[in-house]
Amino acid sequence: MAETAEAVGTTFDLASREASGSVPFGRYFEEFELGATYKHVPGKTITEADDHLFCLITMNHHPLHLDDRYAAESQQGRNVVVGSLVYSIALGMSVRDVSGKAIANLATEGLKHTKPVFHGDTLYTESEVLEKTPSETKSDRGVVKVRTNVFNQHNEIVTTFERKVLVPKKDVG
Repeated sequence: MAETAEAVGTTFDLASREASGSVPFGRYFEEFELGATYKHVPGKTITEADDHLFCLITMNHHPLHLDDRYAAESQQGRNVVVGSLVYSIALGMSVRDVSGKAIANLATEGLKHTKPVFHGDTLYTESEVLEKTPSETKSDRGVVKVRTNVFNQHNEIVTTFERKVLVPKKDVG
């Protein structure tokens, strides 16, 4: 007879797992510090396969991303990683520090791709806390605004964006 999680005392809720000594996932409203910069880990090297699969799944079949011969004749001289993949990876890299406890992602603003990203580039991200606003209607939450910068392995900013996240408060009442 197979043992159940309950029979061996295992729980799957996030709070219980963090209480067991697991690294916390996300922050409560009170834990964000204005001006703090969170350096997200790990980095991510984008492969040709990553880029091609993302392009095909999202139906972005632009030859700049998929066709070596076409890309060789472009301004960049080689394939460029699709920008929405760069954004998606950067957003994902920031989840543990920024939105891991989020009630909702409210907005993304000012998305800018400042340099091209190529197959084989490694991305690193950092998020700076710009604003903290307690909710006016619900005392158990607040909105946090961060700016996320995405760097390549040459320490050049390749993408930047801001986002607002609705997060719970830890100490309510």
